[in-house]
Amino acid sequence: MKIRTLRLTITTFSPDMAQAVYENSQDDDTRRFVPDEVYDSVEEAREAIAFLMSRYDSTDGPFVYPVLTNEGQNIGYVQLCNLELEEEGTWEIGYHIAKNFTGKGYATEAVKAFLPVMVQNHNLKEVYGICLAENTASLRVLEKCGFTQIYQGRGKKTKSSKQSGKITTKITTFDTLFL
Repeated sequence: MKIRTLRLTITTFSPDMAQAVYENSQDDDTRRFVPDEVYDSVEEAREAIAFLMSRYDSTDGPFVYPVLTNEGQNIGYVQLCNLELEEEGTWEIGYHIAKNFTGKGYATEAVKAFLPVMVQNHNLKEVYGICLAENTASLRVLEKCGFTQIYQGRGKKTKSSKQSGKITTKITTFDTLFL
């Protein structure tokens, strides 16, 4: 898969991206908001990439794709993870842009390009954006991408969550497509 925008390219992972993935995982925001995506070494990042690459041909994901500047610099990722709820076709959108590249609209640009392609390719029925209420940058990305807040409070555990029982204080759904 390759999606191009004015400033970004969303593509598949390759093993040679391990150093950038490791480095992008080391900032304080990653440690605070997505601690299960912090890698302790380049080798650990390489193993994660191998797993993610193995999921591209699956039907249940996760589907994680690196976000590169059009100059080729790896600045983060966008992803869809199956929430494995009672209703099939319910997914969560996720994204992370390395601290050095935040505040430039890259996450919004990536999500706006990625989500319609994935909805079409995988016949998704419902997509949620889930983040901590204190992660105001992520909330703004979701709002700019057409998500509407439908819940605030303690989240529920799902099979696909690596952080079982984490507090989820904002849940939104992509109303442009689904409400």
